[in-house]
Amino acid sequence: MPASTSTTRLALWSALLGVVLPTAAQTFDSVQLHNAAPGADGGTIGLAIVSTPEYLGSDQRKTLGFPALGYQWANGWFAGLDNGVGYNFSKNPALHYGLRLTADLGRPSGDNAALRGMGDVDAKPEVGGFVTYAPAEGLALTGSVRWGSGPSSNGTVVNLGVGYSVALAPQWRLGTQLSATLADRQHMQSYFGVDAPQAARSGYALYTPDAGLRDTRLGVSLTYALNPRTFVTTIVSGSVLGDAAKNSPVARSSNANAAVLALTYAF
Repeated sequence: MPASTSTTRLALWSALLGVVLPTAAQTFDSVQLHNAAPGADGGTIGLAIVSTPEYLGSDQRKTLGFPALGYQWANGWFAGLDNGVGYNFSKNPALHYGLRLTADLGRPSGDNAALRGMGDVDAKPEVGGFVTYAPAEGLALTGSVRWGSGPSSNGTVVNLGVGYSVALAPQWRLGTQLSATLADRQHMQSYFGVDAPQAARSGYALYTPDAGLRDTRLGVSLTYALNPRTFVTTIVSGSVLGDAAKNSPVARSSNANAAVLALTYAF
């Protein structure tokens, strides 16, 4: 694969990574199939260190490390920690669309004082669809829908985003990504609502959030190519909760910042 193609696609993926990584609630928002030439298999492997709020709306932080791993096959199948497991029906390198299986990673309550009495939101499988369109070099428009989140496994989340990356020098690329996440009442109730049993246990007032905008996010990444297949990426991102989310008793902060340092290898 030409180095320029590999660098462009991985750098754009890194820009999207700034939104994918910060919190469990934001994982799998978009699909970016990267690092594979038409008619060929390919993937990435690496390690990412992330500093992020403990949950969406938390005013406390955590730092963790985990593998960055993804692979896609020439026949359209893909699997990875960034995209989930799915199938891309398109043979057009500028347009990807398909179906996939992901996960709502849930939200444990035991480690954070603000969530005591709220109970855990257990991890659940999600099904959904995605589309990614690249109308020009370095530009990507993304959309996804996922169903299955929350205790009743019936919450729906929709994400819309736009990303752009540009070469600053032969080995350097700058990427940006802006996105918004919409959620239905079931999802919002799972993560921001307070029902009667939760109110009795936690002392919070009853709260039933409306469906609508959950949050908007902006990520900026800088990628350095150590060689045509090895990349170091730094990312900073910020998010703002929508009104229904930020007015929740469990939302201690309506703004969240995250930072990522990732080392990846393309093969």
